[in-house]
Amino acid sequence: QVTLVESGGGLVQPGGSLTLSCAASGRTLEDAYLAWFRQAPGNSREFVATINWRSSGYTYYRDSVLGRFTISKDIAKKTIYLQMNNLVPEDTAVYYCAAGDRPTHMTSRNPDFYAYWGQGTQVTVSS
Repeated sequence: QVTLVESGGGLVQPGGSLTLSCAASGRTLEDAYLAWFRQAPGNSREFVATINWRSSGYTYYRDSVLGRFTISKDIAKKTIYLQMNNLVPEDTAVYYCAAGDRPTHMTSRNPDFYAYWGQGTQVTVSS
């Protein structure tokens, strides 16, 4: 069992920055992927970024956030982060943290492969 708790959402102006955190508790994460997904009103849930818990190098981003968002981890704190820069209104959504043992490099973008989800944190980008 893994419990995930997101924090850090809020209201920010276009061009601004926010950092989201996702703190994990419960069993030790080993061969796991963690990821950020988001869902805007009227839209389906979409992939944002993923990171492998053990691999030091593997990350993957959706094209629209590449170069603006950075996913990272702190193993000691069992926490992942999403640093979001140069935010645009299209980034407005509820952001969810997810964790799972099943994903691979290819399937880590697929929400169906994640067993654990946080409650979500709202990010609103508006002037």
